Amino acid sequence: MKNKTVIIRVLVVIVTVLIPVVILMVSVRLLITPTFVHLAYRLPGFPDDPYGFTFDDRIRWSQPSINYLVNNEEIAFLSELSFEDGVPIFNARELSHMVDVKEVVTGLRVALAVAVIILLISSVIAIRTNNKPLLIQSYHMGGWATIGLIVAILLFVAFNFDNLFNWFHQIFFESGTWQFYTSDTLIRLFPMRFWRDAFIFVGLLSMIMGVGLTLLTRNKNSGTTHRID
Repeated sequence: MKNKTVIIRVLVVIVTVLIPVVILMVSVRLLITPTFVHLAYRLPGFPDDPYGFTFDDRIRWSQPSINYLVNNEEIAFLSELSFEDGVPIFNARELSHMVDVKEVVTGLRVALAVAVIILLISSVIAIRTNNKPLLIQSYHMGGWATIGLIVAILLFVAFNFDNLFNWFHQIFFESGTWQFYTSDTLIRLFPMRFWRDAFIFVGLLSMIMGVGLTLLTRNKNSGTTHRID
């Protein structure tokens, strides 16, 4: 009985911790689409390319860049692209970075799938052991944890985005492999403003899901007697 109690408590903690992780990763995955790029380019104040890319140029060349991150193609998918004059769209350093980014995105997709599976298994075990009220409380707490995490991220974006952006890249990429000239295609397609907006959109999407989860579980969570059988 004691071992069973410990197991249920561990599952409750797992559910609470995984909720914000899953929500955040789902939000990130939703933004890795050409649709978000179209939206970002249309936002008021989005900077023009000082080297001549038009809106249509950006749409044209950003689409394969985004698609490459989630398809099964090798880097030739991008390296074979060229401008009308035959000059490659991306240079060697940009292509190398895109390979690194794809590895990170692939890792994120795998981590999301594993997290969802663990979350589902933990939820099923809690329900089958007659601990549904405790499970609902865990989802409720996970919603609040998501809100707290996103508030912290959005505050960083508002007051110290440059450092947040640098920390993010230092975690996932080797030093010097993710910095480019402003004339490089990646920067022309995805300037700093694009990434700031991306962080904000991830935050807003996650906040909506976190708030929705807390509201959905609020009434069911209040007034219940939580026990571990």
